[in-house]
Amino acid sequence: MGTEITEPLLLDSNDTIKTVDSTEIIPEWKDQITIRGLVVSAVLGVLFCIITHKLNLTVGIIPSLNVAAGLLGFFFVKSWTGFLSRLGFSVSPFTKQENTVIQTCVVACYGLAFSGGFGSYLIALDERTYKLIGTDYPGNRAEDVMNPGLGWMIGFLFVVSFLGLFSLAPLRKVMVMDYKLTYPSGTATAMLINSFHTNTGAELAGKQVSCLGKYLSISLVWSCFKWFFSGIGDSCGFDNFPSLGLTLFKNTNFERQPACTIFFFFFPGYKIGIQHCCINGLSVMFFFDFSPTYVGCGLICPHIVNCSVLLGAIISWGFLWPFISHHAGAWYPADLSSNDFKGLYGYKVFIAIALILGDGLYNLIKIVIITIKEMCKKSTMQSLPIVREVQDSETSKLLLEQRKRDEVFLKDRIPSWLVAAGYVGLAAISTAVIPVIFPPLKWYFVLCSYIIAPALAFCNSYGTGLTDWNLTSTYGKIGLFIIASLVGSDGGVVAGLAACGVMMSIVSTAADLMQDFKTGYLTLSSAKSMFVSQLVGTAMGCVIAPLTFWLFWSAFDIGDPNGPYKAPYAVIFREMAILGIEGFSELPKHCLALCCGFFVAAIVINLLRDVTPKKISQFIPIPMAMAVPFYIGAYFAVDMFVGTVILFVWERINRKDAEDYSGAVASGLICGDGIWTIPSAILAIFKINPPICMYFGPSSSG
Repeated sequence: MGTEITEPLLLDSNDTIKTVDSTEIIPEWKDQITIRGLVVSAVLGVLFCIITHKLNLTVGIIPSLNVAAGLLGFFFVKSWTGFLSRLGFSVSPFTKQENTVIQTCVVACYGLAFSGGFGSYLIALDERTYKLIGTDYPGNRAEDVMNPGLGWMIGFLFVVSFLGLFSLAPLRKVMVMDYKLTYPSGTATAMLINSFHTNTGAELAGKQVSCLGKYLSISLVWSCFKWFFSGIGDSCGFDNFPSLGLTLFKNTNFERQPACTIFFFFFPGYKIGIQHCCINGLSVMFFFDFSPTYVGCGLICPHIVNCSVLLGAIISWGFLWPFISHHAGAWYPADLSSNDFKGLYGYKVFIAIALILGDGLYNLIKIVIITIKEMCKKSTMQSLPIVREVQDSETSKLLLEQRKRDEVFLKDRIPSWLVAAGYVGLAAISTAVIPVIFPPLKWYFVLCSYIIAPALAFCNSYGTGLTDWNLTSTYGKIGLFIIASLVGSDGGVVAGLAACGVMMSIVSTAADLMQDFKTGYLTLSSAKSMFVSQLVGTAMGCVIAPLTFWLFWSAFDIGDPNGPYKAPYAVIFREMAILGIEGFSELPKHCLALCCGFFVAAIVINLLRDVTPKKISQFIPIPMAMAVPFYIGAYFAVDMFVGTVILFVWERINRKDAEDYSGAVASGLICGDGIWTIPSAILAIFKINPPICMYFGPSSSG
């Protein structure tokens, strides 16, 4: 699974939502879902699925694209209606409710590219991952291999992806109106959409779209230009630009140097890869690939996330891996291949797992405690006598606005019997079908998952509403470990990974649904239109996400540790399943001790973030973000840091412009590079190679 990293975003008490116009006409729920809206949702769903796959298969960090979805949805429909109006056709007005439905549909669609396991549990079953771990590695069996196939992937998504929507739909009033959960991302999206549909907001949205289009074009043209010079193999093109001079470039493959020096060259758009440090046979690789994608990610992700990634890269590739490499021959055999789990590769994978699990466990316990405390608090408050206060005109106006939102939200009810029947029916179908796709995962394990899933989905949705932390991957890993250990060595890997997928799909879609209900509540959109658009978006995702992944799978070497699409989480998830069965017996020397140390460190760091004042805690790194480069490499950390430096300077020069346009710039950089993936994949499928190999070398001495 990729790691969708978001910083908790709690609205300040002084923040207010755009006021509701009492004369505003609210369309019927059927009118909020339009043909043009569904067409735009499908187009954007394809684009965002491709972007998500690309990020998932490279570094595993997925920034939130909700703002881009809302902005591009606004742009496409406005362009559509404007064009038809010029031709003399009569078109229905574009409302914020329709904009909300489009955004909901797109997010539901590309969300399956993330939670569908195309960079984690599904691809962890493939033959390349099996061979990468080692055919003779204990617990890694050839029988536990399932290569990706369009048929079974689409079928699996259809039987597991809808249950989360039905599990919590009856609780929408409790979560949104009674508990008044913040759902920060949903609230921020609602504020954005509300602002689009005002005179001044529409003007700003037009400027943002223009900005997005400009940087999208630059990114797309640059990616195309780079391709022409990339030749065949890995020694051509801008990936091998001698950024620090030819002397250092010539020494990128030297062996057994006594120390390692890391150079960082901070220029926008430049990538400096520090894939290997230079001790005991490891090579230093400094290169540009001029990729705008990770700079765009740096512009979107919070500063602390980007700095945490860079810190993790420095700790691992600057100090830890060189130190461990120095003990080759004592801690592990010195003659092992670079991908052997009994050597340095094992330290990289398992220490990254320890950090991820430590961070996930801490946040899970934290969210459960917060949830219980808040529920008890609200229960106590409801039992207290009500005191009516004299209200001024402003308070009265706010109450009228809230009543209107409540009225619209409750007007179009979703029948409880329909939701219950949908959940039971889908659970029955899924319980029968999943064991056919994954025979080791018996029907009774699936049934037990669906019995406890609504409770876990509620916890995740409630926690997301309070803190904006979506712990989908943590619940998935819990299911993975439990089922893998229960099934044992005979099929435990397949059963654990499949169970991980079942659990992730339910808790992820349930949290997304509640976020969208919050957005719909604040934009005066019908709850029924939100629910239907989620269903439609999920159905789109069940087809679009596998098809766009198949484009990558057919065109590129997915999972190659030396290629651009390493699929890093595939190895991590398969190793977790093996770990659940075999334990720690095969780890290299001192690896378990180091894992325990980093596991505890992740918990302590999170604890410090929570107990220290905000002026201090804002500088304490996030362990989950630090863990990403431990295994993947440091090559993307500088780019993301460049993005955060650009944003930091921009905020100091003109904070309003940075707030208004940074998301558009970042989305343009990411989308442009993502769009180029389609033609480059088609060229690769037809075996059309770049025509030029550009190589950098010293000039002749004459």
